[in-house]
Amino acid sequence: MSTVAEQLRSAREARKLTVYQVAETTKIRTDHIRALEEGNYEMFSAPIYIRGSVKNCATLLKLDVPAVMAALNVELGQTEKFKEPPPFTEESNTVVDRLMFLLARLNWKIGLAGGVALGIVLIVALAGFAWRHHKHSHPLAGLPPAVYQPASSSETLPLPSHH
Repeated sequence: MSTVAEQLRSAREARKLTVYQVAETTKIRTDHIRALEEGNYEMFSAPIYIRGSVKNCATLLKLDVPAVMAALNVELGQTEKFKEPPPFTEESNTVVDRLMFLLARLNWKIGLAGGVALGIVLIVALAGFAWRHHKHSHPLAGLPPAVYQPASSSETLPLPSHH
């Protein structure tokens, strides 16, 4: 099977398109298209640019895009600069991981509004309970009614003495 570069160049030539025409249609720089057709991937700074450019060119040239992309991934895997790095850690699926995933998916605006509404409901309920309890536990509630008796003039409180 031919390389991705050969496939792109032969498809462009079969369609009688120039590098400039492909560049104009795909909005990819002409030097990048030439680099792709030469298999010179070192000209690109990251594999995402290579993959995007190849995908756009393959689509324009009506190639089998999934097959071209699979071949490109194999070719990039053989280069030192663009092969995929190993994963940082093994995938784990612990309870904490699943919980963190669910928390990350929460809509915090709705959650915050719901929390505030729940807080208000709790405050109103506690205030109502306290008010009812306060009304039933008046400190003078069990005493008999008082009878007013006027004090005689001799029964006055003494004035405090100033020393």
